[in-house]
Amino acid sequence: MRGLRRPGRLYRGYAVDLDGTVYLGERLLPSADRAILALRAAGARVVFLSNNPLYTREDYAAKLTRLGIPTNPEDVINSSMVLVQHLVARAPGARLFVIGEDSVKGELHAAGFRLVEDPRDVDYVVACFDRTFDYRKLKVGFDALRRGARFIATNRDPYCPTPDGGLPDAGAVVAALEASTGRRLEEVVGKPSPVMARVLLQRLGTPPQDTLVVGDRLETDLALGKAMGSATAVVLTGATTLEMLEGHPDPPDFVLTNLSELLPEGMEVPQQFPGDGKPQEVRP
Repeated sequence: MRGLRRPGRLYRGYAVDLDGTVYLGERLLPSADRAILALRAAGARVVFLSNNPLYTREDYAAKLTRLGIPTNPEDVINSSMVLVQHLVARAPGARLFVIGEDSVKGELHAAGFRLVEDPRDVDYVVACFDRTFDYRKLKVGFDALRRGARFIATNRDPYCPTPDGGLPDAGAVVAALEASTGRRLEEVVGKPSPVMARVLLQRLGTPPQDTLVVGDRLETDLALGKAMGSATAVVLTGATTLEMLEGHPDPPDFVLTNLSELLPEGMEVPQQFPGDGKPQEVRP
């Protein structure tokens, strides 16, 4: 690695992570709002990605709008949305034991899945980011997996960045189940999985070679972009530092201190952005 470097051109599509990239907790990260609005004004299509299933796409869109980035729910892809779509196609009406919070449970229930607690009835154990994870949930998941239930997760992030350091994420839940049962997770639907990649490219409507994947994690955001055949940008506002990039076997194409550096040299982020910042649609 030779330090920071920014893109030399605009891309037609941008897939942008949220936690640690656009904001941290309730705090917008530097220049994130003006950078996104400038990309939209230049004609780029921007879609936001999150592995965090604690909130719905409507919640994420409302938060972004509140922070100064007007956003429609259709421009947000989170792991619970991808999970629902994947299971509807793979196992419609399946009986699920969900280690997760009310948001993801509500989405699965609305899609026609039965949420069950008896290990004898479970077709799939679904592991998610869950701040209410306890021994009872671990025991039900343990029993269901040992009886042959399938094992799927929204994501494997070890922790979610927060202003005070972070919260244990779905990776911790997966690790507890794997350690206790000897079973291995069969499928992940969030970043960097092919499932997430397909949904993203369909929603963006741009070819992989004209798409830039932007985020703060090497194991999710960078890996997703590399798997898609897209350019990648890592921003140093979340989980990744320059020291972590030293000697990385497959480094990102670009390394940014903040999202203002998504704009090519000579295209500066305006200090005040005119207009309402509404997304402009780009035709493939």
